[in-house]
Amino acid sequence: MYLSSLVQIATVGISLLASVRAAPTPETSSDPYLGGLTFDYFHSKVRGVNLGGWFVLEPWITPSIFEHVASNPAIKDEYTYTQALGKEEAYQRLSQHWNTWVTQDDFNQIARAGLNHVRIPIGYWAVAPRNGDPYVQGQLSILDKAIGWARAAGLKVLIDLHGAPGSQNGFDNSGRLGSIEWQQGNTVSETLDAIRGLTNRYASATDVVTAIELLNEPLPAAGASFLDTTKSFYKSGYSTVRAINSETVVVIHDAFQAFGSAWQGFLSPQTSSATHVMLDTHQYQIFDAGQIGLSPDQHVSAACGLGPQLSGTDKWTVVGEWTGAQTDCAKWLNGLGKGARYDGTLEGFSPVGNCAGKSSGTVADLSATDKSNLQHFIEAQLDAYESRTGWFFWTWKTESAPEWDMQDLLKNGIFPQPLNSRKYPGQCNY
Repeated sequence: MYLSSLVQIATVGISLLASVRAAPTPETSSDPYLGGLTFDYFHSKVRGVNLGGWFVLEPWITPSIFEHVASNPAIKDEYTYTQALGKEEAYQRLSQHWNTWVTQDDFNQIARAGLNHVRIPIGYWAVAPRNGDPYVQGQLSILDKAIGWARAAGLKVLIDLHGAPGSQNGFDNSGRLGSIEWQQGNTVSETLDAIRGLTNRYASATDVVTAIELLNEPLPAAGASFLDTTKSFYKSGYSTVRAINSETVVVIHDAFQAFGSAWQGFLSPQTSSATHVMLDTHQYQIFDAGQIGLSPDQHVSAACGLGPQLSGTDKWTVVGEWTGAQTDCAKWLNGLGKGARYDGTLEGFSPVGNCAGKSSGTVADLSATDKSNLQHFIEAQLDAYESRTGWFFWTWKTESAPEWDMQDLLKNGIFPQPLNSRKYPGQCNY
């Protein structure tokens, strides 16, 4: 879900058709290149929201799920949560959550707000569980319902593989906090099994499921070879999807590499026979010591600076995660039982501000200054991210994290309605 600021680290072939007809760029392509796509990513903007904390637990989104075990130092994530509770109790608790956290009414509200997409994170364990894992299953039947709810609401769905075997980033939102063991042993082939399972399951639902993201936020952990091995995985993932469906958009995350350079020419329509590939970048400005101290105006300026970078990419590009938050104050955002950089309660950080009113509560309870800062920042990001293909806000709802809760931000007039209206127009001067 995060660390985008931490780790900006640093012709395959032309088809017979392309030999008589130049491969299009997203800016110039016309309708025939849409093929069987049911959303025009060439000319329409993706305006979406993530359904975070639903099928992949994150303690800060739903702290009530973890409150009863928060004193147990062994529990840090979904893996250790299910391990500690055992499969029977874990299933009882999580199936109740899966069936109630998001419903048809949420999809209807999302559509009424003018959004056209939802991004649904799911872990490999829901699709292709490994022997010996403590995770519990049952998510897919609810995901099936969600596809129907999206269809009824007129929304498109991007299914995001949010956790890979071995953990692709060591974050709690990969399912397992700690070491990164993805790309070791059979973890890549097991990840491809999960991708294959999702693609097969929704091959006949491309009227709704328009895109599948191969893997969320893989983080460099293998030295200089990381980018090469990740690109190799993406090529295999692309082929896995294409062997089943030629219409599904294949989404690749930028892996915290510079999206304006590291991915130029890779699986792009200009340099390969690949079609319908989308790049996903996540933009947060709160997860390192430098950015957490930015002023509200500096946050806006940084957001605006992304617009020209996004507009220069050679493939469809969405900002698949972003937030209105200018602090990391939300309770347990940095991990179960951990504090925040912003107020210095996270070990190793000196305070730059006060988290009062921002660690938990509602948007209505925020100060007038905080509300104004949120609205300035959200509007600037909307302007910047629509310089390219569009965006997915993180996240639709939380139990008590006001800076992150789109449903509550809409309710309180902070997130613009309609989406193209602006209380503070022209912040980015483009």
